[in-house]
Amino acid sequence: MIKINLLPFRAARKKENIRRQISVYVLSVIFLLVVTGYFYLDFNKKLGALVADRAEKKKELSSYTETNKKIGLLKEKIKQVRAKLGVIQGLERGKSGPVHLLDEISTAVPKEKLWLKALEDKKGVLTLTGTAMDNDTVALFMTNLEKQEHILSVDLKSTKLQNLAKYKLDVTNFVLTCKTYSFEKKQK
Repeated sequence: MIKINLLPFRAARKKENIRRQISVYVLSVIFLLVVTGYFYLDFNKKLGALVADRAEKKKELSSYTETNKKIGLLKEKIKQVRAKLGVIQGLERGKSGPVHLLDEISTAVPKEKLWLKALEDKKGVLTLTGTAMDNDTVALFMTNLEKQEHILSVDLKSTKLQNLAKYKLDVTNFVLTCKTYSFEKKQK
């Protein structure tokens, strides 16, 4: 009987299996390195694009910062101009208000029967002091004042009869208070 030694064949097969496993392992490692390198380069490329985009956005943002500063300055100037316009309008109202008030008082005065001695305005309360020929003239004056647009109410504070011996004449001195257009009630 012939005996065949299969030991070298098995050893060769084993070597071939080991060689194949090593080559598969080496090829797998090389494949993993290539895939890892590809993803590294791809991510690096994306990161570079994002860094460039970020730098561009920062540059764009800095230009907007300048614009926002200019807008803020313009808003401040607009606010100042509006405040100045409000002051001007208040001054115009304050300028024309007393003129209208004095005009209404002068039209309410009965001619040659009543003379005003003093006018005093404190926070919208006008105090009128004067002399009239009689009490009826004072009453007529008060009625005329109540009809005026810029005068809200009229109150008689006092009347006093005065004898002018030199002229042989009795006159009435009076004090009136009026609430005018600029009167403000005290807020509680």
